[in-house]
Amino acid sequence: MTDEKSAGDQSGLRIDKWLWFARLFKSRSQATEAVAGGLVHVNGDRVKPSRVVHVDDRLHITKDETRLEVIVRGMPVRRGPAPEARQHYEETPESIAAREQQRERNRLAAPAPDGRPDKHARRVLRDLRRG
Repeated sequence: MTDEKSAGDQSGLRIDKWLWFARLFKSRSQATEAVAGGLVHVNGDRVKPSRVVHVDDRLHITKDETRLEVIVRGMPVRRGPAPEARQHYEETPESIAAREQQRERNRLAAPAPDGRPDKHARRVLRDLRRG
């Protein structure tokens, strides 16, 4: 096991711990589950939660519908505030563009219906089908 002092040096850090320190996941257990479930890849390879990441490693992270591609820029010593955490990684321009496109598609998509239609909505739908 490594202690807090050795976690801050440039040798590396466990992937699950790094993801939690970098605030890409709310809890370390969520980060561990994501890595074990194959939602996190390091340099294109599926890895285990105990995998050590180093500076300049490329991570592919899938969270819900969002796919991130980040490059490790540093090894955090602790789970600090978000501005401090963002200094330890850099999102690739391709990843930023893809997220913007996904956000725009979601914005333009029709809202999901709120359950089963009521009597009035059923009549409108029936009239539309009849032409």
